[in-house]
Amino acid sequence: MIFLKTEDEIELLRQSNLLVGKTLAEVAKLIKPGVTTKQLDKVAEEFIRDNGAVPTFKGFPNPYGGPFPASICTSVNDQVVHGIPNDIPLEDGDIVSVDCGTFMNGFCGDSCYTFCVGEVKPEILQLLKTTKEALYKGIESAVHGKRLGDIGYAVQTHSEAQGYGVVREFVGHGIGKEMHEDPAVPNFGRRGTGTLLKKGMCIAIEPMITLGNRSIYLDNDSWTVKTRDHQVAAHYEHTIAIGLGKADILSSFEFVEQVLGDKAI
Repeated sequence: MIFLKTEDEIELLRQSNLLVGKTLAEVAKLIKPGVTTKQLDKVAEEFIRDNGAVPTFKGFPNPYGGPFPASICTSVNDQVVHGIPNDIPLEDGDIVSVDCGTFMNGFCGDSCYTFCVGEVKPEILQLLKTTKEALYKGIESAVHGKRLGDIGYAVQTHSEAQGYGVVREFVGHGIGKEMHEDPAVPNFGRRGTGTLLKKGMCIAIEPMITLGNRSIYLDNDSWTVKTRDHQVAAHYEHTIAIGLGKADILSSFEFVEQVLGDKAI
């Protein structure tokens, strides 16, 4: 069932999502060669709790294994999504997608940003740039009166035009009092098809785009999803509210980009 949110509920969602953006900015301050993703997770969890929220990812159930053991997902290089923070130091030239969720005032926040570690190859930078562009292409189509297929079509065509793979098995989602609500929001589709978009719908749009082909597999930890050809993958995500003529972006990359400065994608 799809729950339309009131204006007051959307403002509560905005508060949770802005906290996600600020948490990602705290993580951004630390990302460099030699830092571990477990260190990033510690800082993120402390910041979330210090601001009166709880990390929604920690303890999140998994039908294939145990609950998620950390507060953020850190997916490095060929890890597409749901990477578990660990003690392996990041290296120069890596990329790491940091996905973060919060729960505050009864509503969830969810956003993801892919970071460069040191100096990254130009072809990887282009993947990140295209993936982020694809996210905003999808958001442009997320307006009252359009359909879910319009969002997926916008993401897919922009990404595939550059020769990249678009992951099919993992998609965006509705969001509100629960982190994952209806509807599912694919990053592929046909224009004019799928669920009708209505004012008050709140969804997370999150392109997961691969440098090589789109084939993926689940690692032995029952969480981490990797590209089958071990090419790198990028992941950007915003939570938005469907509006009349224009989507209302509830999460923010502004805080991250203030930290990154001229190194922002």
